[in-house]
Amino acid sequence: MSDIVLELPPELREELKEPMGRVYTDADALLADAEAPLIAVGDMVTYHLLRAGRVPDLALVDERTKRSAVDDEVRAVIDDSAFDRRVTVENPAATLTGELLAAMGDGLRGEGTTLVDVDGEEDLAALPAVLLLSDGGSVVYGQPNEGMVLVVPDATTRERVRSLVERMDGDTDAALDLS
Repeated sequence: MSDIVLELPPELREELKEPMGRVYTDADALLADAEAPLIAVGDMVTYHLLRAGRVPDLALVDERTKRSAVDDEVRAVIDDSAFDRRVTVENPAATLTGELLAAMGDGLRGEGTTLVDVDGEEDLAALPAVLLLSDGGSVVYGQPNEGMVLVVPDATTRERVRSLVERMDGDTDAALDLS
């Protein structure tokens, strides 16, 4: 099992429900506003981007949506997609592991596209994704029962993420030192 770098304390859960960007229900409209590189967090987000013809530069999936297994079509579209690299990491629910953080950094800095298949849960990966994109780029993650959130990181968004990460339990410095 990979070392847990950060763990989400219960008191931050409610704060994470507030979208960090604009919510979209149409992948084409979202892609028209997105900047490269593109990071997708979640199976449904990745599925909709792939169906719209865009392979994310980095995608993180766990074969689950709203705590249930994704359906066969979603799994098939992701499995049949043209990612250049695929890696599997462990990341328990409500945590960020060193293995997940390393895979994200390696995937974004490497050539081509990377699919990170998470054994556990990938939900919190949107936080380090925002920190990985210091100049340009987009992070897309799912907002349950609403759509897809597009985050184009700027100083304000990165500060919000840093504040959240600093209030999580664990090695804040390791999580903030992603670039």
